[in-house]
Amino acid sequence: MEKIKVQDSVGAILIHDMTQIIPGVIKGPRFRKGHVVREEDIPVLLSMGKEHIYVWDQTPGLIHENEAAERLAQAVSGSGLTLDEPKEGKVTLTAAQDGLLYVSEDGILALNTLEYIVLATLHNHRPVKKGDKVAGTRVVPLMIDEKVVIEAERIVQTFSNPILEVRPLKQLKVGIVTTGSEVYHGRIQDKFGPVLRSKIEGWGSVVLDQTFASDDVPLIQSSIQDQLSQGANMILVSGGMSVDPDDVTPTAIKEMGAELITYGAPILPGAMFLLAYIGDVPIMGLPGCVMYSKTTAFDLFAPRLLTGERLSRLDIVKLGHGGLCLDCPVCTYPHCSFGK
Repeated sequence: MEKIKVQDSVGAILIHDMTQIIPGVIKGPRFRKGHVVREEDIPVLLSMGKEHIYVWDQTPGLIHENEAAERLAQAVSGSGLTLDEPKEGKVTLTAAQDGLLYVSEDGILALNTLEYIVLATLHNHRPVKKGDKVAGTRVVPLMIDEKVVIEAERIVQTFSNPILEVRPLKQLKVGIVTTGSEVYHGRIQDKFGPVLRSKIEGWGSVVLDQTFASDDVPLIQSSIQDQLSQGANMILVSGGMSVDPDDVTPTAIKEMGAELITYGAPILPGAMFLLAYIGDVPIMGLPGCVMYSKTTAFDLFAPRLLTGERLSRLDIVKLGHGGLCLDCPVCTYPHCSFGK
């Protein structure tokens, strides 16, 4: 790059976007990369605080910030993402579909450890809608040694999964088994079913069936087996998850041969959450808080299961950091710290 005075720049070609900031009015590129400076541009550049500009001085081995940011964005992008054109040295990545954002936290750290490399993203496992901004890339200098970008691309290749991707939620057939003698015998009205149905349908899946069972192990087990026989891809068992002697849902699930992943999660609300598998079918035991709290452990884990991810106990206990819901008067999840 060669530095010249603005007054001497007529006819020069800009090698980067030049941002104009007028508080409360505009913040954006006033002149784009490649613009040929004209006489009438001089007062505008001076009003922007530009006494000097850089013009192109091609040096072997150096690449422009726009090219570097674009290459970095292409390297980290997996499925479900759209890249915009470089703007002011940055590339923005947006969701190409509704779904769940998956990011490699180790990959992000490895890349940002490289000097001059910038990759900023939303949190892992965040629900996103098509068009949502999820990440941005850039490099710090206007011109960067291409070796740095090549090293960033090499680092990306060391990871088995993409650094960033948006996975769509699958449309599953979900069975609901509502437990509790008080509901089974009609002493109180079922409040769990409508809540679960609303969430399931909101995630794009369908309720296969809802059955009711008293606090009886064989009856709960036969209800679960009936849902499996109907072709359920996921089963939600609501109620009976506490340590009370009548609450036998965990016992029923464990004793029917399910692979128990966890009974209990470091999430509030949702500490009595249970996850098990029968074959590839996830079975979730849902505590009472799911019925009345806006967001719980169920909202953190169900979407991940709906992408096809198979969760381990480690996946669940990791969320103790960020697992405390602040119970805000107006819930703004996922625009908050819960589950992050």
